[in-house]
Amino acid sequence: MDETRTEPVPALKPGVSQRASVIWRKPSHPLDSMFEPATVALVGATESEGSVGRTVLQNLEKASFTGSVYPINPKRDTVLGVKAYPNIGAVPEPVDLAVIVTPAPTVPALIKECAQARVPSAIIISAGFKETGPAGAELERQVLEEARRSRMRVLGPNCLGLMCPHSALNATFASGMARPGSVGFISQSGALCTAILDWSFRENVGFSAFVSLGSMLDVGWGDLIYYLGDDPQTRSIVIYMETIGDARAFLSAAREVALTKPIIVIKAGQTEAAAKAAASHTGSLTGSNEVLQAAFRRAGVLRVETIAELFDMAEVLAKQPRPKGPRLAIVTNAGGPGVLATDMLITSGAQLADISGDTFKSLNDLLPAAWSHNNPIDILGDAGPGRYARAVELAAKDPANDGLLVILTPQAMTDPTGTAAELKPMAELDHKPILASWMGAKEVEVGEEILNRAGIPTFKYPDRAARAFYYMWRYSDNLRALYETPAVVAESRGAAARRQRASDLISRVRKSGRSLLTEFESKQVLAAYDIPTVETRIAKTVEEAVAIADQIGYPVVLKLHSEIITHKTDVGGVQLNLRDATAVRRAWCQIEQGLANSAPSSTIHHPTSSSTQHATRNTQHATPAFLGVTVQPMVSLEGYELILGSSQDPQFGPVLLFGTGGQLVEVFKDRALGLPPLNATLARRMMERTQIYQALRGVRGRQSIDLAALEQLLVRFSQLVIEQPWIAEADINPLLASPDRLLALDARIVLHCADVNEEALSRPAIRPYPTQYVKSWKTRDGRPITLRPIRPEDEPLMVHFHLNLSEQSVYYRFFSALKLPERIAHERLTRICFNDYDREIALVADYVNPRSGQHEILGVGRLTKVRGTNDGEFALLVSDSWQHHGIGTELLKLLVQIGRTEKLERLVGCILPENRAMQHLCKKAGFQLHHYVEAGEWEAVCRL
Repeated sequence: MDETRTEPVPALKPGVSQRASVIWRKPSHPLDSMFEPATVALVGATESEGSVGRTVLQNLEKASFTGSVYPINPKRDTVLGVKAYPNIGAVPEPVDLAVIVTPAPTVPALIKECAQARVPSAIIISAGFKETGPAGAELERQVLEEARRSRMRVLGPNCLGLMCPHSALNATFASGMARPGSVGFISQSGALCTAILDWSFRENVGFSAFVSLGSMLDVGWGDLIYYLGDDPQTRSIVIYMETIGDARAFLSAAREVALTKPIIVIKAGQTEAAAKAAASHTGSLTGSNEVLQAAFRRAGVLRVETIAELFDMAEVLAKQPRPKGPRLAIVTNAGGPGVLATDMLITSGAQLADISGDTFKSLNDLLPAAWSHNNPIDILGDAGPGRYARAVELAAKDPANDGLLVILTPQAMTDPTGTAAELKPMAELDHKPILASWMGAKEVEVGEEILNRAGIPTFKYPDRAARAFYYMWRYSDNLRALYETPAVVAESRGAAARRQRASDLISRVRKSGRSLLTEFESKQVLAAYDIPTVETRIAKTVEEAVAIADQIGYPVVLKLHSEIITHKTDVGGVQLNLRDATAVRRAWCQIEQGLANSAPSSTIHHPTSSSTQHATRNTQHATPAFLGVTVQPMVSLEGYELILGSSQDPQFGPVLLFGTGGQLVEVFKDRALGLPPLNATLARRMMERTQIYQALRGVRGRQSIDLAALEQLLVRFSQLVIEQPWIAEADINPLLASPDRLLALDARIVLHCADVNEEALSRPAIRPYPTQYVKSWKTRDGRPITLRPIRPEDEPLMVHFHLNLSEQSVYYRFFSALKLPERIAHERLTRICFNDYDREIALVADYVNPRSGQHEILGVGRLTKVRGTNDGEFALLVSDSWQHHGIGTELLKLLVQIGRTEKLERLVGCILPENRAMQHLCKKAGFQLHHYVEAGEWEAVCRL
């Protein structure tokens, strides 16, 4: 894969250039032996009636599988008339796939036998593993240890098995074989698989693959999403999920594949009771429902609520284009169904489109006087095929809508079949989806079939169709948001040094044995990330508090300064609007008394007897609970109180929260969750999902706050969470937002416990920007260059970079004359600039032009992991005017270093024969060159 690959385009040959190029060829995938085996061994084959071993063998034989099937049973010479073998090693030819159905305690030894026989894949259907407790978990550990030793891939255990209808492979104990089709179905529940299989026969749904995951000991969501993403037979991927397992692997795969194939998920465990049931079923945690929703949104995955919606959306997204907006136009011959569709549309979150003036006039000329004169466009019960077709045509051309729903109820004057035939030419509208609801039964069946064959999805009920449009819009909007070019978040001078000071502060707190930062320390950490905080000073005595208040100016706020109390308000530790020294002294006493009344006496330790005297005698309480107070100016709360925070999710790691803040934050529960790291676009989208966002934009004559500044504050907060992994929780509440400023009035940071090992800290579900690969370097003539991983914000710079490439450089890089408009198209550049750093890292040579002061990209190097292998493909391209300055050499050296750090085995690239400069560069960097005459290319290989 490489930076040109937005979706498979045969004319494009990806590449490596400073003038070099890589031809991308799909390598053999480790899962090929599981999905496309030539030989299958069934371990545990038996003739016992009703047994899994008998059923699987019958399914392998009945499905017309063209490969060889070998029953394994040490006690029999034949099973169901097929010659049996005592063990895997006795099979007369290499086995691609072993299917194991024997009891759980026997499985580790059987996997070892498979490994010795060099079997590349296994499906463990057997149950009795981690879902049964510690003993079962130990069996899983042994199985995985043996499989990893030989690089065998394992599906299961505790699963139904695997079907590949196009190759007639049925390695399951289901009662039938799925029909061939274009839906890749993955389920954690074997029982649900059988139910959906039965349902699919009635609904005529076909599958490219039908996979039961089971406990996901080895093969998980990420593996299967990648595999089906590359599978030409699969057009959409639908998933029944109980637990996500390796969150980073799932998100990494989904973020890539969702751009070209829809991924639709139904997730069990939304309620607490369902979550417990799922956990007991799979032996795994289900994770927070809200966090999971945020993760799906971040990956471009569409989540639905019912099984019917799961397959509705697989069909709709495969047949119709995604809408560009949420506005739906409805054409109907009856008012009631139109109202039902409207209700579902609005309550789901989409919009009923307005009718533009020109379209309204045309409809008025076409339709009887009694038509609805509004959307839904009710063309009346006597509408024939001609009126239907003309009304739909007018609505389709209206720029005020983003999609159409056509509803037909079979009235006496209605012609469902003729109307469907008239609508066939509209199956492919210009960038607009069209859906239909032919209500009724036998009378509309022929019309439905006409529409479905034409590519217009049909629904029995209009509310279900409206819901499908909403899902289409949500899916489209999520993908668009993921790949909008964000604004650059500027970093102030000295930021790196300040952040190091924040790290040092956190280290000191940990060494002292504390896990709670004081408010003062928390604000120091925030300030290191350019998050503005209210001026805060520490006073250890009442007289110090009065002196500081005099300096700051009244009115002031006194807050408890404590190393162990997190919620100061709960113990009377916040005193507001203090207007003079007397009020400050009184507030000191109230804080001290409130703490004494609310905390156990053992919590407050007074080191000397004099410390119990009245606070006005300058006494100090040097205890973790009471270290004094902080003095802050009393800030006018003119504006909006927000909350910005982070916490840890057991599966997704750090999670961000934004919403309405203040003391009633838990009452209003107006919040949105997101996964770090954020860019400006993702920060804005997170804000938009809250109710307070509308107020922040300005309402009832109020001025809008600086939304761009708030976006950048969220981005910097997400950087804080990522860069300081010892932070377990962080809250800014309230964060005061007004047209004039953003100000953190209070802050709380909690660290992970001291006994937590650094390696055990939860990592972010999405890999953050790899700052460790940023390098300063100088060209041969001394000009400073920064070699760094690419960012989404670099898209405008990449446009300028491509404007300055010669045709020869383009040809050497892409093996074709890729024209400029295609090279700089937003859809293509997003794939270049939005890197999933777990999967690929593009480096840019960043130069600040001394004349203009503007950044310029002079060269690009790319390293992409080859799926299913431990190889990496590399690519280089240097701007013509900057070639022969050593940039290509330095980029390649850094790519090799990255490959080693990422623990790859090889770096591979292919070069055109005439591109001698790149061949020389690779030799100089230690690559071995091999000439493939038939392919007309040189292959450069570096073993790492």
